[in-house]
Amino acid sequence: MSFPETSSPETGSALLPALQGQPIERVQRDGVEYVVLGTAHVSKVSVDAVDALLANEHFDAVAIELCDSRAQSMRDPEAFKQMDLFKVIRQGKAGMVAASLVLSTFQKRLADQSGIQPGAEMKAAMDGADKRALPLWLVDREVGTTLKRAWHSVGFWQRFGLLGGLLASVFEREAIEQEEIEKLKQGDLLESAFSEFASESKPLYQSLIGERDAFMAARLREEAARTATAEPRRVLVVIGAGHLKGLTGLLREQQDDPATIVANLASTPPKARWPKWVALILVLAVFAAIGYAFHRNTALGAQALRDWVLYTAGFSALGALIAGGHPLSILAAFIAGPIKPFRPGIPSGGISAMAEAWVRRPRVIDFDTLRDDIGHWSGWWKNRVARTLLNFFLVSLGTIIGEYTAGIHIFKSLL
Repeated sequence: MSFPETSSPETGSALLPALQGQPIERVQRDGVEYVVLGTAHVSKVSVDAVDALLANEHFDAVAIELCDSRAQSMRDPEAFKQMDLFKVIRQGKAGMVAASLVLSTFQKRLADQSGIQPGAEMKAAMDGADKRALPLWLVDREVGTTLKRAWHSVGFWQRFGLLGGLLASVFEREAIEQEEIEKLKQGDLLESAFSEFASESKPLYQSLIGERDAFMAARLREEAARTATAEPRRVLVVIGAGHLKGLTGLLREQQDDPATIVANLASTPPKARWPKWVALILVLAVFAAIGYAFHRNTALGAQALRDWVLYTAGFSALGALIAGGHPLSILAAFIAGPIKPFRPGIPSGGISAMAEAWVRRPRVIDFDTLRDDIGHWSGWWKNRVARTLLNFFLVSLGTIIGEYTAGIHIFKSLL
């Protein structure tokens, strides 16, 4: 079995003032030299280091720690304004969109305080590659996949902590401690957004950092093999400093087929089936109880059926009301709640949210101010885009509460 070559000594360009003290590793593997620059996500120094390397060394390609969606967002920060809310809700992506918006708000806080847009060094690498007509390799895993795998990596109760930590990073009005900014300069944006949980939870850390190290190392090998005919001899790799040690180690040591590694790490974990089974068993038990109540006494059965309708409809409508929904979306929630068991896969929150988006169509100003608005509690009710997402979550939550409450009352009535 052949093993990859070890790193080569740094060249004279590392003595340039802009590169003094910058973490740079040079790894040679399969005839390709990877010049790996560890950067800080909120540092002008890192931007200067990227520019200095591109200006003073020859490269055949540039690889960066971005996925397609993040690169597109960085190239066109206004692209999210084209978001189709109806499509987002129908496809069940409301949660992922909300999480992405929350992360972007955290980035904005960092940018406002530090004066540097997080990821500016990645933008500099993209611009440098475009200017020199070099191939650009986007080697990071899709952020949506990373968030899903991170979510599935932790237990049920830890997820509440994650949500709390993520929301706290947005709604916290105090300035971000300089110590936290310094940590971000040596770490990872996703890890920083989840605060202490990433360092205290090994599964979470593995999802956010370890898996991405392996994914990016495999992607570099994959791209190098795919472009072998073009003979890419030297590749500039721009990644966060928190990934430098892990990625370079794996780049030297990985032996498995890179395509297989990428496919395995890019897969989305299957959703746990037990919550659906619990919900299904509950609903079946409730309807069996209603049937039994009718068998015992018509009036008792009518009362049980009334409890089911009133509690599920009432709590669903209450969710829409708390979300500041339009009367039509409140009515949609009231109707959708009781019939949820007969339309699996379509949450009542989705029906109410689509009604909200249809009646109160988001305006251009709602997209213009979205990132600012969701940074304040009141903004979720003021902004039409945010309010539609809030409606989705609160109505869905209300329906679940209504089902359990109805079940408890129905069973009590039979005792």
